Amino acid sequence: MMLIGSGGRATFCGRTFVAGEISQIKEIVESFPGLSRTELAGTVCELLDWHRPNGAYKQRECREFLELLEAGGLFRLPARRPRRPRGSRTRVPETAQGEFQPPITGTVRDVAPVSLVVVEGHEERLLWRELVGRHHILGHTVPFGAHVRYLVRVARPEEVVGCLQFSSPAWRMKSRDRWIGWDDGARRRNLQKVVSNSRFLILPWVRIRNLASTVLALAARRVVLDWEERFRLRPLLLETLVDPGRFHGTSYKAANWIHAGMTAGRGRMDRTHGLHGSAVKAVFLYPLVKDACRRLQSV
Repeated sequence: MMLIGSGGRATFCGRTFVAGEISQIKEIVESFPGLSRTELAGTVCELLDWHRPNGAYKQRECREFLELLEAGGLFRLPARRPRRPRGSRTRVPETAQGEFQPPITGTVRDVAPVSLVVVEGHEERLLWRELVGRHHILGHTVPFGAHVRYLVRVARPEEVVGCLQFSSPAWRMKSRDRWIGWDDGARRRNLQKVVSNSRFLILPWVRIRNLASTVLALAARRVVLDWEERFRLRPLLLETLVDPGRFHGTSYKAANWIHAGMTAGRGRMDRTHGLHGSAVKAVFLYPLVKDACRRLQSV
């Protein structure tokens, strides 16, 4: 049951949503017309931190809430899509493509050109899922909401050497928010212009000098265009988290990402994927325009 109160508040399933949160939900729905109802519900749950005591998102309740808001005339949701068979998007394949391959060594010049291929077709999705699921420390999970995935290819030899994923940002992150300098109103309005580099994998048998920083530089240019084309929103800032117990963020530093500070501990990424190594993560940011902070601060 949903109760609409004074000041634009709404109460549903025991949670009260203030007017600013309702506006944020409306903006998410209208800004990402390419997402399904389930993906929109996941995005809203993630951004508004709406979860059960065990940490799982209240995705079913959120979808019902969105449909009630639609019925009230607040916005129009996308048409319902046929449901996929259960488990079809989460199972990690195990094929010869994911087995360890002969080492690929040298420099970026030796294997050039390096290219990023958007993961779109069925075979590409299966390959991305297998490589990340078998070789990335966080494994493969289906991200909620907006996301774009890439396969990293080199020309000599003609091989896939890595994977990338960009997805929705953390709702709150103290060091990032302090670096931007925005208040809660600006954050609610502009958070969707921040994109998270939530997966980055160079395959373990690939030892090409400067490849990682080269890929990050290519991705920073490419994701702006692909994100805008797919979701009709041009990102202004990239963010990522690095486990300092395992990595030093060397590739991000070499690609001119900014170390903005540390997380306070267990946060969105840990709640979603489980704890891996240190709970405290280093926060790296990459402004995509010179005046990123000013634009993100605007209300």
